[in-house]
Amino acid sequence: MGLFTGMNISASALSAQKLRFDLIANNIANINTTNTGQTTPGGNPIPYRREVAVLSPRKPREDFASFLSARQKSLASEGVEVTRVVESNKPFRLEYNPDSPDAAKVAEPGIPVGYVRYPNVNLVEEMTDLISASRSYEANVTVLNSFKTMASKALEIGKG
Repeated sequence: MGLFTGMNISASALSAQKLRFDLIANNIANINTTNTGQTTPGGNPIPYRREVAVLSPRKPREDFASFLSARQKSLASEGVEVTRVVESNKPFRLEYNPDSPDAAKVAEPGIPVGYVRYPNVNLVEEMTDLISASRSYEANVTVLNSFKTMASKALEIGKG
């Protein structure tokens, strides 16, 4: 493990948390978006669906030296990456409002006539995720600063 490996791991986590921040902000911004421009086969509007990032360990990069090294097989991941962004499968919230332009005009499974489907975004859940992402981001900034301090001290030792 090189000096900059720890910085790269922390930087990958910072990037992943930033994407989580962006998705959470997007979810909160669309908490009342009942019409995304798409419609069901019956012609009813489809509301916004909550988006969530799926994180997974990043595979270590292989260079020639590490390929020759027997340790390569025992190395864990080198950071984290966003594998994909998925839409939540939670059901939409229904509210009876037949006067709304987004109310169902045709009865379909899960939505009776006169009901408006609201996004499956829960503000409490979003705020909890926001706190989690914030704490993770702060922890990785601390780790990154520790690596910078260690590198600086190592350079001072080399000066003699």
